[in-house]
Amino acid sequence: MTSLCGRCPVLRLALLLGPLSCSPSPERAAPSNETRTTSLPARIYPDTIGATSDDGQWLMPARNYASTRYSGLAEITTENVSRLELAWSFATGVSRGHEAAPLVIGSSMYVVTPFPNILYAFDLTKPGSPPKWTYKPDPAPAAQGVACCDVVNRGAAYSDGVIF
Repeated sequence: MTSLCGRCPVLRLALLLGPLSCSPSPERAAPSNETRTTSLPARIYPDTIGATSDDGQWLMPARNYASTRYSGLAEITTENVSRLELAWSFATGVSRGHEAAPLVIGSSMYVVTPFPNILYAFDLTKPGSPPKWTYKPDPAPAAQGVACCDVVNRGAAYSDGVIF
């Protein structure tokens, strides 16, 4: 497994949205001589938009906004794939449909279960990747989103130091 040291800098870019215009209908048009511009800063993290560099982070379900589910890491190859073996496993204790992909941020892996949406954090720097902590929300039973295939959770997401 690749060492995830957390030393790779996260580049932050700012987007500025310029003036937006449209042609209002004549009955709604209000006379105005002023020009309005709106400036909305937004943060873009290269790993979330499919950057070419791959530092091993997995910050959102499907890995990026394009939903590629692809990592460019090259440690596993056609020559060594047959030698892969289970490194560790963990039972969540929830016997419903698990569809959420884990997140990998720095040296931690985060796994969220289907309802009741328990979030587990694992330490990838230690043998067996022991749990660091567990967050157990107390959702109301009426909050279960029953979909076609159970009360699944499609996954957590990460942004700006927070797991959502």
